[in-house]
Amino acid sequence: MAKPRRAPLVVVAAGGTGGHLFPAEALSATLAQRGVLVDLATDVRATRYGGKFPARATHVIPAETIRARNPLSLVKTASVLGFGVTRAWLLLGRLKPAAVIGFGGYPTIPTVLAATMRHIPTLIHEQNGVMGRANRLLAPRVSAIATSFAGVLTADRRLAAKETRVGNPVRPAVVAAAAQPYAAPEPGGPLRLLIFGGSQGARIMADVVPAAVERLEPALWGRLKIVQQAREEDMPRVKALYARLKVVAEVAPFFADLPARIAGSHLIIARSGASTVAELAAIGRPAILVPLPHALDQDQLANANVLEKAGGAIRIAQAEFSPDRLAAEISALAAEPRRLTDMAERVRSIGALDAADRLADLLLRVANVQTKEMQAR
Repeated sequence: MAKPRRAPLVVVAAGGTGGHLFPAEALSATLAQRGVLVDLATDVRATRYGGKFPARATHVIPAETIRARNPLSLVKTASVLGFGVTRAWLLLGRLKPAAVIGFGGYPTIPTVLAATMRHIPTLIHEQNGVMGRANRLLAPRVSAIATSFAGVLTADRRLAAKETRVGNPVRPAVVAAAAQPYAAPEPGGPLRLLIFGGSQGARIMADVVPAAVERLEPALWGRLKIVQQAREEDMPRVKALYARLKVVAEVAPFFADLPARIAGSHLIIARSGASTVAELAAIGRPAILVPLPHALDQDQLANANVLEKAGGAIRIAQAEFSPDRLAAEISALAAEPRRLTDMAERVRSIGALDAADRLADLLLRVANVQTKEMQAR
């Protein structure tokens, strides 16, 4: 009697932030639906998240980010990454996966690098409009490169030959939210604003957005329905200003149902991280985007440029993100609901709700794995 075939295993390597983990989660859920086992390789930051991740097991691999250019710091980083590669080498030898896929961030380097050394099929996914440092390091060594946007690697012919644009996989909650069509605000009706900035952006949103609302015409205050993310220390002053203006506002440090909140909004004001941009495009909502400045890779600037070029967002540099400028933009959009509808349609045109399936197809081709679903096609 023949032994039952062992289900193929894929190791997913991702840094411990939402921008890397969310698309990894979406792919893992899709692979599980196809009968593929998934293990997650990540860093300590993601252990609190790993319990929710659709993986058979979570493996913490030592990794370190380059934080400074002095020799002592570089030696420390190299030693930690070297230890991580050794740990990953041993782990992959035990697991024997069909493929390894990395989603960026320094925690992916040891696992993907060890996989290339073991000649395991490898793939990296770049969520941003420009390739990050970790993925740049790994790109020449991997079997294939998946990107969220077209043309990320056009400047390098050698890497461009490996590139496939699949989009940025989004979580099931985003797919569900995308089913809600955009409805522009009625003249004189509620205008729903959603403001969030993540751990590195909520402070400036607390500084600028309430002050911008204060500069709007008083007639507009009564129309506003605001949902705003704010740090604990900023919440009292944000709430107090909205209360003084008699503006309806819900202010909290975190919203677990953010995709649904995006779908229920007329306009979003946010940073332009990879997950934010992917979810705005998938759900189809207009936005004012303020890229995080001073980033070495300028990834958020590249992301915001993609949505602005499509006509679905207004990009404002942080140096120009003032209460007066923001008030002017909100006022103009409130007076032109058809413009908001047009922006929503344009941004949705570059969304990719099927990105997880497309990435799964690419990964399984690279791994030369045939699932029942693929055989049925």
